[in-house]
Formats: sequence, C-alpha cells, structure tokens
Amino acid sequence: MPAGLYSIPVNRRAGRRKRLSGRFGGHDFSHLPLDKPLAPEDFPDPGTVEAARSRTEVIVGLVRREKPTLRQLLSRLAGARGHHGAAAAPEKIADLSESWFEDGAADGFNVMPPVLPAMLDAFTTQVIPLLQRRGLFWTCYEGETLREHYGLDRPEGGAWN
Repeated sequence: MPAGLYSIPVNRRAGRRKRLSGRFGGHDFSHLPLDKPLAPEDFPDPGTVEAARSRTEVIVGLVRREKPTLRQLLSRLAGARGHHGAAAAPEKIADLSESWFEDGAADGFNVMPPVLPAMLDAFTTQVIPLLQRRGLFWTCYEGETLREHYGLDRPEGGAWN
C-alpha cells in the first residue's frame, strides 16, 4: 500500500495507540515500530483481556490474516474501529448484507458511515430500498410506538398510566 495512504499526524497517532492500549486492558504498545508488520504475538492473548474481549479477538484475527503495520492497523481501527467495512455500489452492499443474513452470519447490522450525513443519506436512499424489495428490511411498522410494534403490553402502574 502507498506510504502516504497511512500518513497520520503524530498527535493523532499517539491518541490512537492509547485507544488500542485501552482495548487490550492497558497493554503497552509503545515498543512496537510503526512500519514493521505486526504478528499476533505482539498482542496479549484476547482470552486474558477483560475489556472488550470480542473486539480484541477481531483485532488479533485481522493482524493474523493481513499482517498490517502498526500505522496501518491504527488507521484501519480509526475508521471502522475493527468492524468489517465495505465500500461498493448499492447493489453490492445489499448483496453482501443479504448473503450474511441468509448464511446466518448476521441478524442485523450497525451502519457506520464515514461521512455524516451524506453517506448515511446515500445508504438510506440507495441501499435500504433494495433490501426492502428483497424482504430484508421493514417497509412499515405495525404500531405507533416501538412497544406497540413489538406487541408489548404497557406496564401496570407508575408513570405509564
């Protein structure tokens, strides 16, 4: 990858390294050079990390598969925060979402657009209609409130009456 693609100002890089340390229960990553490929051995075992264990497993898995440098990893985590990211035409995003859902890999998605509100608007106007046509996204809600939509009774007494 071109070196300039991962150019991060030093003060932002220090903050990102600190956030990575926080993901791993305060582990010190300051000894790792920015431009040497990482290995899983550079990280504590996710099973020993009390803070955000599933996120640490995702990060170590990414390091195992892609062998990024620390600079590349910090840049990657700054955007999608270690989540799977996808940038493609609306049809491809809908296809990916559908295949994950149909294969049981996901039962829902958190949309984290990199630019708000423009990319969220693009997602809602271009991807959601495709998912609705495929029967994978609501087209209307059954009730006027979330409680009514899910068929939940109002609690007895208290401020609800």
